[in-house]
Amino acid sequence: MLSKFKKSEGGFTLIELLIVVAIIGILAAIAIPQFSAYRQKAFDSAAQSDLRNFKTSLEAKFADTQSYN
Repeated sequence: MLSKFKKSEGGFTLIELLIVVAIIGILAAIAIPQFSAYRQKAFDSAAQSDLRNFKTSLEAKFADTQSYN
């Protein structure tokens, strides 16, 4: 049974796998704050767009009725 596992067969050692996991962790630590910043900018842009659309609708109502009521 043990003869199936020869030394010539390649595989990853525990150290190599730990190094890969550490590198992925470092990259994730760099990427997550950047993603949060982009997400906040997107929310801000959406809010500004909503306010511009609301202003446009108010101006259209005023043009029709000559009143904001």
